[in-house]
Amino acid sequence: MYRQVKTTPRKRPRQTRSKETVESILGATARILVKHGFDGLTTNAVADQAGVSIGSLYQYFPNKQALVAALIERRLDDKNARTHAALAEVASAPFPVAVRTMIRLTIENYAAAPELSRVLIEQVPRVGRMARIAELHQGTLKLVAAVLQARKQELAVRDPDMAAFVLVASIEAIAQRAALFQPQRLSDPALIEETCTMVTRYLGVSDG
Repeated sequence: MYRQVKTTPRKRPRQTRSKETVESILGATARILVKHGFDGLTTNAVADQAGVSIGSLYQYFPNKQALVAALIERRLDDKNARTHAALAEVASAPFPVAVRTMIRLTIENYAAAPELSRVLIEQVPRVGRMARIAELHQGTLKLVAAVLQARKQELAVRDPDMAAFVLVASIEAIAQRAALFQPQRLSDPALIEETCTMVTRYLGVSDG
């Protein structure tokens, strides 16, 4: 069990220069996390690599946990926006196309920076972002369930809500396990193909 510390930012950047400062700070945080892990992350090292004073860093982030939390929040928000945009785009597409698009997007979200994904997954309990993950997960479940409900006559599943949970949980677990233990699989097209086969057979539709 991790001791919880304050991880909310002290203030939000509003001007262009302050936004650039925060971008530099978070970029440096990501690089140090990947290279040295959480234990090797210090606010002094981040400030030095970002080219800002430690005072400037502390204007925005009270500690290193807050830096990691900010990175997690950013990744979650970006992933959520991509997922919702993709669901809206493929809602009326042939079902195999919609399935493949969502699987590819999920895997690509982790493949974009697999080492950083792994480190951030490991640090979620430490910085207390499970509630945020649960909130976004629930939103995704509702959207997927709505898509399944609209196409229910095409599918072999009876309960769109349950099917949405099984699908989202399964695809996320595959991508996360790959990021954590076998990151090379994230760039292997076979991972998408095998996951599509699993999902389409579960739903009772052709992957053609």
